[in-house]
Amino acid sequence: MTALVAQLGPLGVFLLMVPESACIPLPSEVTLLSAGFGVHQGWISFPVAVAMATAGNVVGSLFAYWLGRRKLLSKLPRNGGAVVARCERLLERSGERTVFTARLLPLARTFISLPAGHVGIPLPRFVLLTTAGCAIWSAGFILAGDLAGAGWEQIASTAGRVSLVIGALVAAWFALRGKPADAS
Repeated sequence: MTALVAQLGPLGVFLLMVPESACIPLPSEVTLLSAGFGVHQGWISFPVAVAMATAGNVVGSLFAYWLGRRKLLSKLPRNGGAVVARCERLLERSGERTVFTARLLPLARTFISLPAGHVGIPLPRFVLLTTAGCAIWSAGFILAGDLAGAGWEQIASTAGRVSLVIGALVAAWFALRGKPADAS
């Protein structure tokens, strides 16, 4: 990823961030740490790196939001409807702020756009909450990559693995938590 950031600069950061928010769980942590290393090396400025990462997240999120608005989640095979119902309950319980909060959590940030679109959170509010959460997430990891300097590769590798483990644990918790309620 560093090679792409070095070669394409801000465009590389943008292109690497779009899939993560379009429900393709590419660890954004690795991309952002690479962008931070690019900042450290002088390939890209910090504000531009944050802006491009955030823009990439918003574009990918809008695609997933659109899929949710088209009610495509309920057409998922096996338990698709249950996943939608669970997400809708979370959004009903916690409201629109769930979109912002999810942007700060591994894995949840990748998929929150689907149920947000499904339940019909107004698009301007969705974009505002997504932009704010993604900007904070991006700035934190880009700053970490910048501060890490030459040692960023080890950190990026570890952060990606930790993020996937946390995401898997959260997904498993939601899956297991939902089973007893579904059985009754």
